[in-house]
Formats: sequence, C-alpha cells, structure tokens
Amino acid sequence: MSMNDTYQPINCDDYDNLELACQHHLVLTLLLKDGEELQAKANDLITRKNVEYLIVDHKGAERELRLDKITSFSHPEIGTVVVSES
Repeated sequence: MSMNDTYQPINCDDYDNLELACQHHLVLTLLLKDGEELQAKANDLITRKNVEYLIVDHKGAERELRLDKITSFSHPEIGTVVVSES
C-alpha cells in the first residue's frame, strides 16, 4: 500500500485513546494494516500536511506511524482498540 494514498482520519474516540497512551508513555502492541505487529512506546501525535501520525519509540528508534495504517492497538490499561475511520 502506498504512503501517498489519501489519508482517512480515524474515529475521535480511537484518537483520544492514542492521546492517553502518549500522555502516559504506554507501551502498546500495535497491529498495522500491512500485517506488521510491534510493541512500541507511544510518545506523541503529530499532524503534517493534513496527515496524522503516532510517534513511537520502537527498539530504541523513533518511528512515525500513519494513524490510518493502524488496525488495532492494545495495552492492559486501555484494552484492545480496533481503529475505525471517522
């Protein structure tokens, strides 16, 4: 899937859960739409050119994940959130 395809904003409740994860620097289990699964610490949410990204620390490196490329994320404090588009 190309990273140049049109961004689809995610559901506001799902975004709020990601904001909470960033505020507490939670280590999330993330499942991406390309099938990749990773555990990474949520650091920040940014918007660049009308595309929203989750900034995570994955294995000591900063990584940007487009929010519309995340299938689900989970943590014991928030449960499992299946991301839906708004």
